[in-house]
Amino acid sequence: MQHDDVVWAIINKTHCSHKVTTKTQHFCRNEYNLTGLCSRSSCPLANSKYATIREENGIIYLYMRTAERLMFPAKQWEKVKLSRNFEKAIHQINENLLYWPSFIKSKCKQRFLKITQYLIRMRKLKLRRVKELVPIQRKIERRERRREEKALVAARIDNAIEKQLLDRLKKGTYNDIYNFPQMAFDAALKAEEISGESESEKSDEEEEEKEMEPELEQELQRTEVDEFVEADSDMESDGDSESGKKEGADVGSDFESETSDIEDISEKLVSRKKPRVEIEYETEPSVSISKRKIKQ
Repeated sequence: MQHDDVVWAIINKTHCSHKVTTKTQHFCRNEYNLTGLCSRSSCPLANSKYATIREENGIIYLYMRTAERLMFPAKQWEKVKLSRNFEKAIHQINENLLYWPSFIKSKCKQRFLKITQYLIRMRKLKLRRVKELVPIQRKIERRERRREEKALVAARIDNAIEKQLLDRLKKGTYNDIYNFPQMAFDAALKAEEISGESESEKSDEEEEEKEMEPELEQELQRTEVDEFVEADSDMESDGDSESGKKEGADVGSDFESETSDIEDISEKLVSRKKPRVEIEYETEPSVSISKRKIKQ
């Protein structure tokens, strides 16, 4: 059997590895200590019959030790899992510590209460959104910025060298001696061909527009001349009517030809989609005048 008084006398008067002394009080760092104080009633080494409350991964357990278990260090603590419900857990403590000293009962309940309170606070803090402060690493940012600048400069140099080499290869300065990847050279040639085709298409469109401009001007001049001729013929017909002659108006073939010419011009302008030119014109029907003598 273990003599608790002898053990306490040795621990109290001599050295104990779990004891921490301060100016006012002595504390105990043993994980199974019930109160955290170094005293005769709360020392787990000087009491063969002892009980405490511990928390492991959010679960609370009741640990109990009796004198019969001291001979087996691996089995000296009996472990009882307590319920999450506060009332049921208190009932379990009362049942398991029925014939134990009142000091151990009360301290176990007090310790259980404190552990449940800090577990509730932990759950609330996890559910609450907390702002995380991320430190800004200035040195790493500067290093990455310098690397990016160097990479840009190297890329520009590589592109310039590639262009110069392609130009020299086109001119034939190396005379089929220089080894280079054929795929890269073909890709560069295709890109230049595509750009050259787009430029040639633009130049062709500009030439077509220039060719179309004089044709449009000639057609406009023709229509203006025809209108002036018709206006002169109308003036002459008005003079004859004033002299006392009766006029007979019929739509002639000249008007039909003029309208057909105007329609052809408008169709041509519509078919040419690239240069769009808007032309405003006015037509007056040419009148074929049949002079008849007025019977007096």
